[in-house]
Amino acid sequence: MSPELISILVLAVVFVIATTRSINMGALAFAAAFAVGTLVADLDADGIFAGFPGDLFVVLVGVTYLFAIARSNGTTDWLVHASVRLVRGRVALIPWVMFALTGALTAIGAVSPAAVAIVAPIALSFAARYGISPLLMGAMVVHGAQGGGFSPISIYGSIVNGIVEREKLPGNEVTLFLASLIVNLVIAAVVFVACGGLRLWRQGSVTEVDGGALKGRGELRDQPQPTGTGTTTDPGTHPSPSASPSPTATATRETAPAPTSSLPLTPPRIATLLSLVALVVAVLVLDLDAGLTAITLAVVLSAVWPDASRKAVGEIAWPTVLLICGVLTYVGVLDEMGTITWAGEGVGGIGVPLLAAVLLCYIGAIVSAFASSVGIMGALIPLAVPFLAQGEIGAVGMVAALAVSATVVDVSPFSTNGALVLAAAPDVDRERFFRQLMVYGGIVVAVVPAVVWLLMVVPGWG
Repeated sequence: MSPELISILVLAVVFVIATTRSINMGALAFAAAFAVGTLVADLDADGIFAGFPGDLFVVLVGVTYLFAIARSNGTTDWLVHASVRLVRGRVALIPWVMFALTGALTAIGAVSPAAVAIVAPIALSFAARYGISPLLMGAMVVHGAQGGGFSPISIYGSIVNGIVEREKLPGNEVTLFLASLIVNLVIAAVVFVACGGLRLWRQGSVTEVDGGALKGRGELRDQPQPTGTGTTTDPGTHPSPSASPSPTATATRETAPAPTSSLPLTPPRIATLLSLVALVVAVLVLDLDAGLTAITLAVVLSAVWPDASRKAVGEIAWPTVLLICGVLTYVGVLDEMGTITWAGEGVGGIGVPLLAAVLLCYIGAIVSAFASSVGIMGALIPLAVPFLAQGEIGAVGMVAALAVSATVVDVSPFSTNGALVLAAAPDVDRERFFRQLMVYGGIVVAVVPAVVWLLMVVPGWG
């Protein structure tokens, strides 16, 4: 049995054990990286640790640290209330606002994980407060980021268009951008309906009362009514302490506009808001690292207001950090020993161009669910050059299909964006949410490459 095949089988065993024995998959993956790297790939410790995602480790720790402080001092509550006022109490519009916001950030040049790191904690805090499915909100954030990710001035768009030009392939920047935008928009609409979006529309609007208690208005006849201090459980969601109505909350049917929030802007909240703005400017304008910037801002806030920040370090999503870093370290071992290249070259050598095209799309989706989307695009597009040169496959459609397949799967909890969503979700059963993201990511991996191949490659675009 070849070393490459052994490494793939070990990865499958890691998944099975983690699922059946409730062991942190990251810890298992570290052990697997050590065993396979040492016994199969003949790597030393330095070779194994070369795959450790140090940059992602700092991003996860820094962003969750900063937003733990924001939750502790009430800044996220203030932002949630501001979002309600922005859409005049229409909770159903908030997921689409988050989709548009992350899409706009990536379209103007933000790296996708940076945009998700900025928006996801706010979006997931809102979801926790109003009983919105965290899967719905997280998916909207990630698909929004990928929807804008291939504009001609974006990072992904510039990279892919540069690869196409370097390989002397026909290209179309607008087609690439629209393909990603439309696919992610359609997926977002499907997820919105499947995860309770229509119920949110029927719910009507909410108003903010007494610093966070809810008043419902609009079509509330089919919704659970407040019952004192208990929780309200909506279909498809879980009770959340932050979503509990106060004794003063009542159901009404008036259509008056939502009043302003009664949460005051205290000095710690003002400073935290300025820190969030500074994070956006540092990442998008100054091109600084999101993780290092976030952890620096968190340390400054902790030094000035230690009481409000005392528990923040404990609220960093350490199990998620272990999970993601362990799995990606093992993927780094696979890359170091040539498993990924071996799989790609094996598919590229198939004599049937259309079959090779769909298999390359699937390899891009599967590998990107665990590794760098940009890296896999940079590897797969050149692998597609030989049969694109035959003229049987349209280059524009093939490049667009590969780009979409390799990025739309970033909802996987093992990708940077999915990991950020998992780490940012407050008041959830994290293991259950992880499984939801993994199942949803698996569905995307299984369905989307075939669909984009059918729509973009088979017709022969370009």
